[in-house]
Amino acid sequence: MSVKYRLIFMNFMQFFVWGAWLITIANYWFGTREWDGTQFGLVFGTMGVASLYMPTLTGIMADRFINAERLYGVLHLLYAAVLFYLPQVNDPSTFIYVMLLAMSFYMPTIALSNSISYTALKNSPNSDVVKDFPPIRVFGTIGFIAAMWLTNLTDSKATEYQFYIAGIGAIALGVYSFSLPKCPPQQNKQEKRSLGLESFKLFGNYKMALFFIFSMFLGGALQLTNAYGDVFLDEFKNVAEYKDSFVVKYSTIIMSISQISETLFILAIPYFLKRFGIKQVMLISMLAWVLRFGLFAYGNPTDGLWMIILSCIVYGMAFDFFNISGSLFVETSTSATIRSSAQGLFMMMTNGFGAILGSFTSGWAIEKYYTHDGVRDWHNIWLAFAVYSLIIAILFAIFFKHKHNPEDVAQVSH
Repeated sequence: MSVKYRLIFMNFMQFFVWGAWLITIANYWFGTREWDGTQFGLVFGTMGVASLYMPTLTGIMADRFINAERLYGVLHLLYAAVLFYLPQVNDPSTFIYVMLLAMSFYMPTIALSNSISYTALKNSPNSDVVKDFPPIRVFGTIGFIAAMWLTNLTDSKATEYQFYIAGIGAIALGVYSFSLPKCPPQQNKQEKRSLGLESFKLFGNYKMALFFIFSMFLGGALQLTNAYGDVFLDEFKNVAEYKDSFVVKYSTIIMSISQISETLFILAIPYFLKRFGIKQVMLISMLAWVLRFGLFAYGNPTDGLWMIILSCIVYGMAFDFFNISGSLFVETSTSATIRSSAQGLFMMMTNGFGAILGSFTSGWAIEKYYTHDGVRDWHNIWLAFAVYSLIIAILFAIFFKHKHNPEDVAQVSH
């Protein structure tokens, strides 16, 4: 099997084992367990806490001590073990701690999967990373969609079976990982004598530091839609005229339109990056987040269904133009010796500090200001998120200085 097909399967399973529960866990928490809404923000916050240290730590390990693909496989097997235990937890506080353990094993694998893909492609003859990586990465989104559909169509979106689906997939991926192309540490003996924190020197570069800061704020927006998108659609069942609608019955499938949209926008990334550069692509992403939340604010399952669907389509641009383009930008700005740790640093800022910012702050704000007698005011919740994204976009346009040079993008290909 060619390197590209092997990486395709890896990316498919990487996001399958996340998509099986990420969008539907709110239904399990609120609907089946009936646990507190404020604490639910902590569930998504565990991704942020885990991303503060694990991606950077495992990145250093992959750059210095152990093959990236082996470390990747071990982490997925540990992630699977915790997922199988998760449904046995009957206390919300304990659930959060167990979820933190699961995320400590899963979150660093996202950065490692990027690092493995870049290394394998650069070592493969006639491969162009900027051209070849997005079509490979798109299968990660397809895997996420497949998991969402499987969870929804098997009536598992409010049950513990969503964790079992993810766990089985994680075991399969963990075992498969040991057959991936070898990605040995790149640092030499002298570099290994250091503390392994070379990637943090990137903060000494004004442009890179600013890029990471805005990545953090934009990462917060990503957690908002992951945490509350599905439960927002599901709660239309509390309105008499919407309770039997397709949107309520198949809320997870409706949400999967977002991931279907991703598959299209991922393929457009090489063109947009080479044509417009990272600043314009990131700015487009931020404005897409404004539309994502604004359309949700005014949408409904009947005459406003087009707004919900359009919001899901716009999500593809919002997510891809930030996450995938950002990862490629980091790759162009770092050397091979710190490839894994630099990707881990990007993960730390987006899914670490960004996730904490989005999850903790939104969970508190929604309960305090937008929940009345147990009913969430989704219209104003989404409008507040839209304003947040607009402010970030304006500040980014003003402060992030970057002159686009197509040759800078081309260098990552070789």
